[in-house]
Amino acid sequence: MTHRRAAIPALVGALSLTLLLWWAGASAQALELRGTTNLLDIQAMNEVRRWLTPWAYDTPAALLSGGGDGFAGDGVRYSALHVTAMQVRFVVVFVAFLAGALLLVRRIPPTPGRTPATLLALWAWGPVAGTLAVVASAPWLIASSGRGSFRVLPQLASMSASSGPVVVFAALVSSLVTVVVARMTMKGADAAPRGGVPPRAARLAASVGTAVIALSLVVLSYEAVAAWIQTSFNGRGLLSEPGDLLRQWLLLGGWSGPGRTPFGDWLLYRSGDALMLVVVWWALRLLPGRLTRITVLTMTVGTICATVLGLLARQALQAATDGTASIWGPMSLFSRLGEGAPAALVFGTLAGLAGLVTLRLAGVRNAPDGSAG
Repeated sequence: MTHRRAAIPALVGALSLTLLLWWAGASAQALELRGTTNLLDIQAMNEVRRWLTPWAYDTPAALLSGGGDGFAGDGVRYSALHVTAMQVRFVVVFVAFLAGALLLVRRIPPTPGRTPATLLALWAWGPVAGTLAVVASAPWLIASSGRGSFRVLPQLASMSASSGPVVVFAALVSSLVTVVVARMTMKGADAAPRGGVPPRAARLAASVGTAVIALSLVVLSYEAVAAWIQTSFNGRGLLSEPGDLLRQWLLLGGWSGPGRTPFGDWLLYRSGDALMLVVVWWALRLLPGRLTRITVLTMTVGTICATVLGLLARQALQAATDGTASIWGPMSLFSRLGEGAPAALVFGTLAGLAGLVTLRLAGVRNAPDGSAG
């Protein structure tokens, strides 16, 4: 697919995602209206507020009164910083999704046999775009709190994880819109070639990439190792307390031994991790055959999307089996969606590079036809 044909659906998808997130953020004020608790209980309302707050454009009342230091005269400046932060956030989420969608629609065009892969890849790219947006806007948002020099890295870690489930739902709608528009713009276009990847090479590359993901999910996420990462690195000044940030960007999960938990219950909960690795391996096995051209960028972005899909599958399974809905209400089923996107960005990149190197060592080059079996 040419750049011109791919640009139209990518632009429409990025606009739809940005508008949906803006609308969701603007809806946060509705939770303050009288009668809201008649529709939602307190727990559900607090959960929805947590989802919407990262995209709420309105300035918090605390900033208007002077931020976190108590000087009311600085309220206007803190408010201006918050507005700038949100402007940066929405611009970055638009640009990030546009760039990813443009690449994905070009290299995995929604032709017969490829459409599900295109849809899933675009959906998975949404939380990544949201993560990049909240990280890029974090300096302004931290400064607007009035405590810009206090525990900067822990604040940055908290914001890295704050894009929320709302991005997952908005990205699903935007991916559907993008695919529909892409199918319309592809009418009359030549059939897109498939990469010529022998099945054995595809399976080997998928195994290597999945092993990289397992390094974070199984090794680094083990309780003792995660605690070592949390406590072993010390910084000074603005770079003090980096443990939370390192965990956010290096760990795809968290687990420990069964302890006093019944082994069957522990094994059921851990099945989510196994499901994630299966989803990642299967997606990576199919990825080279779905690409029109195998490059560093396409393999990296494709592997990041595969990792996010694995995370979503694990989070859905764990939400359905851990019983939290009976305690915290049905909204808790979706509370963890989108978590782990920063680590997926890091280890998805590493896994994509490892998979590409494996394909090259196996003698795979771009070819006009053939697919992975």
